[in-house]
Amino acid sequence: MVSYKDLGLVNTREMFAKAIKGGYAIPAFNFNNMEQMQAIISACVETSSPVILQVSSGARKYANQTLLRYMAQGAVEYAKELGKNIPIVLHLDHGNSFELCKSCIDMGFSSVMIDGSSLPYEENVALTKQVVDYAHQFDVTVEGELGVLAGVEDEVASEHSHYTDPADVEDFVKKTGVDSLAISIGTSHGANKFKPEQCTRNAEGILVPPPLRFDILKEIEERIPGFPIVLHGSSSVPQEYVKIINTHGGALKDAVGIPEEQLREAAKSAVCKINIDSDGRLAMTAAVRKIFVENPAEFDPRKYLGPARDELKKLYMHKCENVLGSAGKAE
Repeated sequence: MVSYKDLGLVNTREMFAKAIKGGYAIPAFNFNNMEQMQAIISACVETSSPVILQVSSGARKYANQTLLRYMAQGAVEYAKELGKNIPIVLHLDHGNSFELCKSCIDMGFSSVMIDGSSLPYEENVALTKQVVDYAHQFDVTVEGELGVLAGVEDEVASEHSHYTDPADVEDFVKKTGVDSLAISIGTSHGANKFKPEQCTRNAEGILVPPPLRFDILKEIEERIPGFPIVLHGSSSVPQEYVKIINTHGGALKDAVGIPEEQLREAAKSAVCKINIDSDGRLAMTAAVRKIFVENPAEFDPRKYLGPARDELKKLYMHKCENVLGSAGKAE
C-alpha cells in the first residue's frame, strides 16, 4: 500500500474548509496524460491556486495506475520546481464500486468519489458508508453523490437527470459520514449539456441554457450548513473553441455549457469544488485541429501537443482567476 502523504499530496478537508470560509471553489481538473498535468500544475502555480487532480475510472485505465501514482508525485515536485508548494489532491472521479475506491486508496489517492446516485437511496447510503469506513482509516476524504446528472462524459452516462432532493441530504451525510456531497442543480456532463429545445437563443443566435437551480442549493445549505458541496458537469463550453474545432474539420453541433457567471455565483456559496473536464478537452482539441489544418505536414507530437498544453494552461488560469476565485488562495 502507498500512502498519499508519502507522495506529498493532501486530502480535501482543510482545503474545503478554507474555500467555504473564503467564498471560492477549488478547481477539480480532469487529466489523462502528461501535457494536461503540466498545464494544470503550471497554471495553478502561476495563479497560486490549490488544485484537485481528478482521474476518472477510464483515465486510470488509459494512463495506468502505477504511472498515475508517479505522475501525481511528479506534479508535487514540478510545482516546487516552478517555485510554489501548492496544495495538490489526487482524486478519483465517479468511482462506481467499493473495489475501485479501495484500489485507488491503496495506490496513493488522497480523495475518492463513490457515486451511488443511480442506486436506490438505501443502497447508495450503504455503499457510500462502506467506502467512507475504509477511506477514513487512512485519512482519505470521500465525496458522495445525491441526484443524477444527465449527459455523457468518459464512462459516466445518463439520459435523464433528476435534481437532488434537499430533504435527503441531512440523513445521507449523517448516515454515511462523507466529507463532501456532489449535488444536481442543473449542471450536466459532456460538451452537449442541454438539448436545443431546453435552451433559448440570444441576439447572436447562441444557445443559452436554463439557469442553475440556486433555490435547491440554498435549501441544501440551510439543511447542512457549512458542509462542502460539489458541482459536477460544470464546463462552460467556450464557443471560441467550438468555432475553431468546427472550422478546422470538426463537427460539434449545439455544444453548450454552464455560463461562467453562474459558476462564480455558486463558488461564493458552500460549493467548494467545481469539476471541469470538457472545457479542457475542447481547448486541447481546438489547438491540435488548428495546427493540423495549418501545418498538414507536421508529425512531431511536440509541435501539436505543446501548443495544446499552452492553450490548456491559459484556460485553467482563466478559471482560477475569473470563475472559481481560487487564485491567490494557496498562499
